[in-house]
Amino acid sequence: MTKLMKEMDPDQRPREKLINEGFESLSEKELLAIIISTGSKGKNALELAQEILDSFSYEELRDIEVRELSKIGGIKAAKASKIVASLQFGIRVNEKILARKIEAITSPRDAYEIMRDKLEFAKKEYFYVILLNSKNVIISKELISIGDLNTTIVNPREVFKPAIKKSANGVILIHNHPSGNPSASKEDYLVTQRLKEAGEILDIDVIDHIIIGHNDYYSFKREGKL
Repeated sequence: MTKLMKEMDPDQRPREKLINEGFESLSEKELLAIIISTGSKGKNALELAQEILDSFSYEELRDIEVRELSKIGGIKAAKASKIVASLQFGIRVNEKILARKIEAITSPRDAYEIMRDKLEFAKKEYFYVILLNSKNVIISKELISIGDLNTTIVNPREVFKPAIKKSANGVILIHNHPSGNPSASKEDYLVTQRLKEAGEILDIDVIDHIIIGHNDYYSFKREGKL
């Protein structure tokens, strides 16, 4: 029979452990149980947390949506929303810290590391442009499009509009391959060449084009294609 959280010994309840012993004393299941907060009929918060961890990999949780979590019995929209919001908040905090550590882009890997958490396991294809000043310090990261990469979606006008507005000296193009394979396709080469030519007209340097896959990336600059 399922034991309610309030029936557990105080030193075994996740919230009390967090308060008294600190977050390092908690397992992933216990951290997730705190976010879930309350159980459902027949399952306490710890059991719900374990079911989520059994149902989804860490990679899937990084990009999970409310409707996917809601398929777990006892996880309705409100609980699912709290979990998704907590996961995404953690990812964004990490991005902010990483961006501060990498003050200037000095290599393709710097650009990859800055966008890795956001794009590595994304289920859709996202195209971003990183705007840089004359010292390669990041001005901003701009989302340009969502969907399969092609010359129609990635329009030079949309790519360079924020660069012109924010007086960027250079840009790094960056997108992901949901398949996990970062190898450049024919379409990737066509888009890169088109944007490089547009940048030359505008006197904005297209420094690199990074394609993010699973635990790997492709750099046009590193491969001598830019």
